Amino acid sequence: MRRILIPTLVVALAFSVGVPAASAQHEGHQPPKPAPPAQKPAVPGSTDHAEHQKPVSKLPSFIPPVTDEDRKAAFPDVGGHAVHDRAANYFVLFDQLEWQAAKDGSGVNLDSTGWFGWDRDRLWFRAEGDTENGNVAAAEAQLFYGRQISRWWDLVAGVRHDLQPGPSRTFAAIGIQGLAPYWFEVEATAYLGSAGVHVRGEVEYELLLTNRLVLQPLLEVEIFGTSDPERGIGAGLSTTEAGFRLRYEFRREIAPYIGLAWNNQFGRTADFAEAAGEDPNGARLITGLRLWF
Repeated sequence: MRRILIPTLVVALAFSVGVPAASAQHEGHQPPKPAPPAQKPAVPGSTDHAEHQKPVSKLPSFIPPVTDEDRKAAFPDVGGHAVHDRAANYFVLFDQLEWQAAKDGSGVNLDSTGWFGWDRDRLWFRAEGDTENGNVAAAEAQLFYGRQISRWWDLVAGVRHDLQPGPSRTFAAIGIQGLAPYWFEVEATAYLGSAGVHVRGEVEYELLLTNRLVLQPLLEVEIFGTSDPERGIGAGLSTTEAGFRLRYEFRREIAPYIGLAWNNQFGRTADFAEAAGEDPNGARLITGLRLWF
């Protein structure tokens, strides 16, 4: 029994002494802890917030510093046209101010529009007229009150007075005008007077070939409810005008143009024209100037 206990005590004593040694040896082989990140040296007289800001790079010597005059020139006080303010504004456009040449004669054509008012309520006018061989062939003036009913559309109501052709006529008018999808400019107006009901629709589009070269196609249709023989107008689809104008904008406000237009008359309107010795259908070569201010 003594022989068994002695070796057992020796092993136990060796184990108790060796475990701490191994543990100490294991601790000695642990990887070193990473050093804390280096801190930027503090700038004398600076605050903690300033220490975290990026330093401002200096401009090259050949770039002058920005002055108050430079800032005023970059951001001028334009006295702007704020949305839904109470400032009154105006706009006048001579969309067609042109000379037209056809096989049966030549003349001047005028088509203008404009408004005066505010963001949503405006007073509109339209004026049209043309001459043939030095004589006034047609002339009319329209005056409307317009109210914005959506982002791109106005509802207009007013009066129209025709001076030529034939005896003068006055109509009450109501219509809608604005910008349709895909940037088509649309006007549709109905007129009611002693000569009956008259509807006119006009669609035009501006295609930018370059920043200054613009192609403007146009289509206009007129329909009359009743005939007016004194003015050479028949009931139904009366006239259509289709054409295009190619303009070059030296400035946005001033643009000379050239173009072609085709006039067509239908039904009794064409009959009245033939009886008067006129061609109900024809093409015209156009040159003119577009202005707005």
